[in-house]
Amino acid sequence: KISLLITAVGVSLFLEYTLSLNAFFSPNYIGFPRPFEIKNYELGLISINNIHLIIFSVTIISLIILYLLIYKTKYGIAMRAASHDLEITRLMGIKTDSVISFTFGIGGALAGIGGLLYAMAYPQINVFMGIMPGIKSFIAAVLGGIGIIHGAVLGGFIIGISEVFVSAFLSSTFRDGVIFIILFIFLLFRPNGIFGKSIEKV
Repeated sequence: KISLLITAVGVSLFLEYTLSLNAFFSPNYIGFPRPFEIKNYELGLISINNIHLIIFSVTIISLIILYLLIYKTKYGIAMRAASHDLEITRLMGIKTDSVISFTFGIGGALAGIGGLLYAMAYPQINVFMGIMPGIKSFIAAVLGGIGIIHGAVLGGFIIGISEVFVSAFLSSTFRDGVIFIILFIFLLFRPNGIFGKSIEKV
């Protein structure tokens, strides 16, 4: 599994740096107008705009749909079974190739939604815009526990709150570095994540 992860990261970096060549696209940022104007709302000491509300709403809806899909459908049961033991899942008569393709399709759809929301918040794009969000998403999953939806959500909150506090009290220069320090601490003392459980093999 580690070799597959390393291969995926390597292919991702290869594609990003190849597409950054002037023969394809460009390493420069490309700006574009937002589809609608920003409207700010004041809620006491909290300032929020319609972009934030849209991002929050779409995220909640996506999480609910993903949760229902994984835990309340036959495909979700097959996905969880395949992630636990692929060979046993095949022996049970489940078409694992279809399950894997379906899982990748869901991942691609969620990545597309995330990219769209990110572009709405920051209306400029380039080929490297997904590197840090992708790394932070993986770290959030590790913090909460790999394969646990609410764990990934909690991990995302930990990362977001940590970045805000570091930017407010230290400097925004250190906000990315602090995330890796938190990951290092978790890997030392809680490698399975907050909700993850260690499984003893006999």
